[in-house]
Amino acid sequence: MNLKGKRIGFGLTGSHCTYDAVLPEIENLVNAGAEVLPVVTFTVQNTETRFGKGEDWIHRIEEITGNKVIDSIVKAEPLGPKIPLDCMVIAPLTGNSMSKLANALTDSPVLMAAKATLRNGNPVVLAISTNDALGLNGVNLMRLMATKNIYFVPYGQDDPIKKPNSMVARMTMLKESVESALEGKQIQPVIVERYRD
Repeated sequence: MNLKGKRIGFGLTGSHCTYDAVLPEIENLVNAGAEVLPVVTFTVQNTETRFGKGEDWIHRIEEITGNKVIDSIVKAEPLGPKIPLDCMVIAPLTGNSMSKLANALTDSPVLMAAKATLRNGNPVVLAISTNDALGLNGVNLMRLMATKNIYFVPYGQDDPIKKPNSMVARMTMLKESVESALEGKQIQPVIVERYRD
């Protein structure tokens, strides 16, 4: 699948420790010729952690994509009717945002963009990063896995000894997961030994 000319929304949620792994994947999509429209949650915008300041991450994302971030629900809504996306990616997708998406809640720009894309019948690709994928959020993960037009970047346990319920996507497989989703296929295998990367 050629990504040249494809319009891809790229949503980031609040798994701050994962951004370093995600930004090179945004760059890969841009280098493949895609137009990448970044979308961020309020948490991404406003949180300062040991992994960096929200404003610094946003600056880097805008530099990579050449586009201003979409940072409000109002700005994200046109990604359905007026500015349709060929594909929407959410990477990283926290357990919090995953549970909301699985239960049809729309309280962030990223979730609005995802639901707008689903409304258009186009693929949404999820790259999870959650400490409770094998805990309380397991039901939400399975609900999304069974939802039409939702695809996953392969994921696995990132630390099965210290964090046995935690699962994280293999971010290096993001581009090929998007290519596969644009052809209507879930890349296989979905469950991988993430901690061996």
